[in-house]
Amino acid sequence: MIGIVALAVAVLTACSSASSNSSGAATGAASGSTLTIADVAPFSGPDAALGPTYLASCYGATAAINNAGGVLGHKLTCKSVDTRGDPADAVPAVNQMFASTSNLGLVIGCTSDEAASVVPVINARNMAMFCMTGQSEFDSVKFPYFYRLVPPDLEESYAMVAIAQELHYNKIALAFGNDIGSQTFIQPAIAALKKAGMTMTTNQTLDLNATTFRTEAEAIIQSHPDAIMTEALGSADPTLFSEIKQLNGGKMIPIIGTSAAISPPFFKSAAAAIGATTFTSNFHADNLVVESNGPAFQAFSSALLSQQGKVPGATGDFTTYLSAPGGVHLYDGINLAALAMIMSKSTSPSVYGPDIVKIGNGVSGATVCYSFAACAADLKAGKAIRYEGPGGPTNFDAYHDSTGIFQVDTYSDNGAVNVVGNLSADQLRALSG
Repeated sequence: MIGIVALAVAVLTACSSASSNSSGAATGAASGSTLTIADVAPFSGPDAALGPTYLASCYGATAAINNAGGVLGHKLTCKSVDTRGDPADAVPAVNQMFASTSNLGLVIGCTSDEAASVVPVINARNMAMFCMTGQSEFDSVKFPYFYRLVPPDLEESYAMVAIAQELHYNKIALAFGNDIGSQTFIQPAIAALKKAGMTMTTNQTLDLNATTFRTEAEAIIQSHPDAIMTEALGSADPTLFSEIKQLNGGKMIPIIGTSAAISPPFFKSAAAAIGATTFTSNFHADNLVVESNGPAFQAFSSALLSQQGKVPGATGDFTTYLSAPGGVHLYDGINLAALAMIMSKSTSPSVYGPDIVKIGNGVSGATVCYSFAACAADLKAGKAIRYEGPGGPTNFDAYHDSTGIFQVDTYSDNGAVNVVGNLSADQLRALSG
């Protein structure tokens, strides 16, 4: 890790960007210019569904912001930066982003696949970022320009075990992809299963580049689990499900997935692999609690759905993005950053960054507002505000982490997401440590 950071810093000192000064610090955008929000995420490779999910959020948020007059005279636009889900590809992609992007205002994405490599690079450029990584190293290492609205992976592992408890499953098979993001769930899950008095029947690693998982499927079946806890993106999980069903006499073993499984591409692939009814009757996933009604959801839903058919790479039931973690929490992140720009009267992250926390956490007497348009109007009227979006109220800590509680999601046969329960903080706490 130290070597990667050193290399990144060395590369940064050798290149320049229209959005940075000679020392690498981000500067404010030229008057009247368009501000770019970069979606740094996989758009190819096994995790290719993540990039378009986040891009849908960016399209929705920026459309609403532009319709409300933009930010300090600037319109906003979105840019895709493909990391391929690989740290070796991600660092040069991010360096190229800085070299080629004028008026970069914010970075979103930076998933667990590449965050450990690119966060130091982005931070060294003094560029604000809202990242979709659950890696525990960001729980206690402070990067001043890093913000996170999603939980550490260990908490999501606890949530999966809590779901198994609620469903009275006692024997659990693990099947996680060999990518960095999926592998981080395994050890916390094993520890939580042990603490819960449950049995891990087998632990299978799925090569995301493989085309068959017959050996892993046979091992899972022969271990006789009550359920499978899994995250293996791309075609891996659907292929595994299909082979389990074939080898298990046409019967599917119940599945407990992570929040990454709440996406249109995942549902489409899984339903095609084993049949929609078979999949939906055997599937549960954890997800961060998101609002499904009220003014924040109404603003979010209107903004996101206005972009249906316009987002490159977005497939399947577009309404599923209303529940996808990236769709909800990056929408909130973009709004927080845009409002902080207005509050600070600057598009430079070194200036507007501290106001993200002020607007997210609020101050005594702050007016609660639920959309960019309403919040921007309150700011212009001289009011202190607390933004509350569809991801619910934020509570940033010293490391710029703000995470909520979990809900339990299922699918209907048409791909609609259903919220069937909530997991309390006490449930998760009982499985930790």
